[in-house]
Amino acid sequence: MKYTEQNAQTFNNWKQKYGLFWMEPIDHETFLKAVGGEWDITLTPVRKVPHAWLGDLTGKRVLGLAAGGGQQMPILTARGANCTVLDISDAQLDSERTVADREGYDIEIVKGDMTEPLPFSDESFDLIVNPVSNQYIQEVEPVFRECCRVLKKGGVLLCGLDTGIYWIFDSEEERVVHSLPFDPLKDENVRRELEENDMGLQFSHTLEEQIGGQLKAGFRLTDIYEDTNGAGPLHEKNVPTFIATRSVKD
Repeated sequence: MKYTEQNAQTFNNWKQKYGLFWMEPIDHETFLKAVGGEWDITLTPVRKVPHAWLGDLTGKRVLGLAAGGGQQMPILTARGANCTVLDISDAQLDSERTVADREGYDIEIVKGDMTEPLPFSDESFDLIVNPVSNQYIQEVEPVFRECCRVLKKGGVLLCGLDTGIYWIFDSEEERVVHSLPFDPLKDENVRRELEENDMGLQFSHTLEEQIGGQLKAGFRLTDIYEDTNGAGPLHEKNVPTFIATRSVKD
């Protein structure tokens, strides 16, 4: 079994076992507020995406990449976008479908693996929204190349990215116990630890891979902000374990 398929099964199980905030779809009231102009989306655990990063969404074709769950796409639809969502988790896609059915809008729902070539034509989208998810894949640069391919010229890529800092610590975030890179496909001890704690297979990535990878793919970085993981000692000490980036295809 490919490791991403194993992760897909893990995500489906998490949906049933845990009340994870990024797996909870928005409610009807939140959708109505978005229609009325009161809205936000997130790419990382805490901070909200500046509205200027998205601009006027009316009629824009938006791809939610690994963005199932019924959170970002309903909001962007309410703001006038025509949305497509691609996710590897059936449970996350079911949530997306549930919100669309409840609110009565159309959305293209695609089950897919973002480590594979994206099943879309060149220059199909105006905007790609990729909330934090690439810690679940081993190589990120191919994803950025595919994003560049399917975006129109002048199109925007919004990404939430894990800085890798979290992975050096123990589960209590008190002691440095791991070296980087953190890669369960190369270190059996790391893999065993993740599986024993029901964390899925997760990977650290450097800024060189993540920001440099976007630049190499053909993007121009236009803005960036940092964020914490939302809870625990690192969050309490305001350690930025995530970043969000806005990049444009020239």
